Amino acid sequence: MSTFPDQFRLVGRTALVTGSGRGLGWEMVKALAEAGARVLLHGRLAERLAPRVAELRRSGYAADAVVFEMADRPAMREALTGAGPVDVLIHNVGERDRRPFAEIEPEDFARLIDVDLSAAHALIRLVVPGMIKQGWGRLILVSSIAGQLAVPGASSYIAAKAGLAALARALAAELGASGITTNALSPGFFGTETNADLMVSPMGERQRQRCPAKRWARPEEIAGAALFLASPAASYVNGHTLVVDGGVSATYLA
Repeated sequence: MSTFPDQFRLVGRTALVTGSGRGLGWEMVKALAEAGARVLLHGRLAERLAPRVAELRRSGYAADAVVFEMADRPAMREALTGAGPVDVLIHNVGERDRRPFAEIEPEDFARLIDVDLSAAHALIRLVVPGMIKQGWGRLILVSSIAGQLAVPGASSYIAAKAGLAALARALAAELGASGITTNALSPGFFGTETNADLMVSPMGERQRQRCPAKRWARPEEIAGAALFLASPAASYVNGHTLVVDGGVSATYLA
């Protein structure tokens, strides 16, 4: 007899997490593997993914790697064709361009939008037919509180992240009747490798103080939210942006 905790299991499912060689992607892919999914790790370099795949396999989990640049659509298509059907997609990969608006040329803006937003659309187009065929799927787009709460010097990144949340709503409306849920995750201030220098800077200290929790999040604190949205337990959660920010976006003074 199944119990309610079984609703958080992903046995028999295949989950692809983009940008999963480190940081939040790595924490999410570990959680899905521990929940029983076969996981596909994604990155640009096979040699960086190999140790992660080996670590998961040593722990008894089913794991493989898919390697492609998000801007390389033919390589993306080829990699996904060889990987088999995907039941859960967490689109986590993204680049940043921390420069003043006046310094970001139109072609720079377009390139970041392509990598951070348009590539998500292209990837979803590849996995959705299989989800529709089986009548079940989970699409999770990793946005950011920067998509709602803007800061100077990141206009292209902010636009892309806001676009991901909007895309999640659009796909929820369009794909919901096919048994597919589409949601967004909106992380706040997470202490990942990418943010290591920022954390110890004056801005990082201001961000810590800005958070009601008075600390940066540990990377593993994203895992529960990701697993929930990927699981059968979230079967009626659709078109939602789940914010994981310690209360930052709920307050204007902390």
